[in-house]
Amino acid sequence: MIALPPGVLGFAERGPAWEQWVRRLPRLVAEVVDEWGLTVDGEPTHGWTALVVPVLAADGERAVLKLVCPGEEEEHEHLALQRWGGRGAVRLLRADPARRVLLLERLHGRDLTGVPDLEACEVVAGLYGRLHVPAPPQLRPQTRFIEQWTDDLRRLPRSAPVPHRLVEQAVALGRDLVADPASTGTMIHGDLHYENVLAGDREPWLVIDPKPTSGDPHYEVAPMLWDRWDELRGRFREGTRRRFHTIVDAADLDEDRARDWVVVRMVHNAMWEVEDHPDAPDEAYLTMCVTIAKAVQD
Repeated sequence: MIALPPGVLGFAERGPAWEQWVRRLPRLVAEVVDEWGLTVDGEPTHGWTALVVPVLAADGERAVLKLVCPGEEEEHEHLALQRWGGRGAVRLLRADPARRVLLLERLHGRDLTGVPDLEACEVVAGLYGRLHVPAPPQLRPQTRFIEQWTDDLRRLPRSAPVPHRLVEQAVALGRDLVADPASTGTMIHGDLHYENVLAGDREPWLVIDPKPTSGDPHYEVAPMLWDRWDELRGRFREGTRRRFHTIVDAADLDEDRARDWVVVRMVHNAMWEVEDHPDAPDEAYLTMCVTIAKAVQD
C-alpha cells in the first residue's frame, strides 16, 4: 500500500466524509492498480480535492491514477473529459465513476503560472472555443447554483464589509443572468485558471481538473483575474483590466456579458468570505474581490 502525502492526510480534518475517504484511499489504490494491471511509477501527489498516483499501464504507457474526493463539484469530471476526447484537455484513458477513479494520460508538471500572465490569458482564451461544447444532459445547470447564491447575497446585512451598492448590483445581475436562456446549454470547465493548464506532449497546453456544469462560456473569465493576484502589486486595477480585455478579445467574448459574470462571481466570493469568517474576514481578500469587480467596469 502507498504512503499518503501529508497534505492528503490533512484532508481528513475537513469533516467525516473526508476522513472516511482518506482512510480508504490506500486500499482503494491497491485495488484499482491490481484490477487495471497498473504499476505504481513514482511518489503520489495531490491537488485540493484528489490524490494523484503516477502509474504505468499494462502496455507501458505513462499515466496517472486520479482518485477524486466525494464532492458534488467533482462528480461529473469524467463526463467532461469523455466529451472533450483529449481535444484541448487531458485524455481520459479509463474511468470508474462509482469509485471516483480516473486513469489519465500523464502530463508535465509545468503549468501556466510560469508564463507571463497576459500570454497565459491568451492560451486559456484559445482553449475556450475547444472546451465550450454542447453540455451533456447529465450536467447540472449553473444557474441553479447562481440562483441560490444570489438569494444568499440578497440577505447579506448592510453592515457587511462589502459596498452595498456593489451587492445590489450583483443581485440584479445575478437575477438577470439566471433568467437568461443563454446562461445554460454549454459545458463549461468551471475552475479554469493558470494551475489547471499543464504542458503536454500531444499539445503545448492541456486543461485538467474540470468542475463541469451546463452554463455560459462568459462565466469562465473570473478565475483568471483573481489568480496570481499578488503579481499585479502596484497596478491592480490596470492589470485586472488588461487581463480581462486580453481574454475577451482573444476568445471573442461579449464584453458586457463577461463583465457581468465577473461582478457576480467576485461579490459572491466576498459574501462567502464574510460568511465563513464573520468575526474577522480577510480584509485583503475582500479588497481584491471589490477591486476586480470595480476594475472591469472602469
